[in-house]
Amino acid sequence: MTSQDWFNKDFYAILGIPKGASQAEIKKAYRKAAKDNHPDRHPGDAAAEKRFKEMGEAYAVLSDAEQRKQYDGVRAMGGGGPRFQAGGPGGAGFEDAFGGVFNGGANRGQNFEDILGGLFGARRGPQRGNDVAAATEVSFRQAAEGATVTLSMDGNRLSTRLPAGVADGQKIRLRGKGRAGMHGGPPGDLILTIHVGRHKVFTVDGKNLRMNLPVSFDEAVLGATVEVPTLSGERVKVKVAAGTSSGTTLRVKGKGIVGKEGAGDLLVRVDVHVPTKLSKQARETIQAFALETAKEDPRERLYDDAAG
Repeated sequence: MTSQDWFNKDFYAILGIPKGASQAEIKKAYRKAAKDNHPDRHPGDAAAEKRFKEMGEAYAVLSDAEQRKQYDGVRAMGGGGPRFQAGGPGGAGFEDAFGGVFNGGANRGQNFEDILGGLFGARRGPQRGNDVAAATEVSFRQAAEGATVTLSMDGNRLSTRLPAGVADGQKIRLRGKGRAGMHGGPPGDLILTIHVGRHKVFTVDGKNLRMNLPVSFDEAVLGATVEVPTLSGERVKVKVAAGTSSGTTLRVKGKGIVGKEGAGDLLVRVDVHVPTKLSKQARETIQAFALETAKEDPRERLYDDAAG
């Protein structure tokens, strides 16, 4: 993006934020706008793709304190918009106006980049391109197992492989995939934020997966061997020891997220299911059970611990 674009584009309006917005407000606005206009949500919609691109450009500048300062300065010079028009009958051209300010009109052929370069310190030699911020959504399984995602940038398609176990909100830096450099400088990077969908059963805990395992009252009391689902689709058997309480965590080795450094574990939290509808005979049986176990108080230490 050239400095001329800074005159013509209102990055604050593109993101829908006031000029004095904080970095947190800028980030929040970009994340929402980029999510709403992501090309994957609007396949074949050129307008949405253009809006998504402009939002990335706006965020790349406004999220960088130094670039934002320079951008605000450029916009202030132009009154916040395309104040200077091309030369022609009845009015001074852009080079005429700025040539008079800086060189008394002697350097009218000097281009816009050179003028603004002098205004902000005239960095000589190669200049690195700007970083670009982007976001993408993946399913829970794609994030856990690793997946290849394809992005659209400046009309080109860019594919990258996500590592297994990528977390919701994690940022991945793609070196050299940002804006092109100037005067032979290297390109910037693409900063990709990952948004991960939820799973009905599993959650991620580092390299491990977590899940709740419903067990019946009798299985918890008497003990049982039950089948547990895994993310791969297979089932494994785990032993629930007699007298297991709700909240007890069982560990299934090697059934978590598989990465370069090996596989994590599946952490299974026992959730004892208490029946809500009982027959007369079942109720009498439970009452007899209660009488037999009346000496065992599950809250025995609770009150002492609370008073301590």
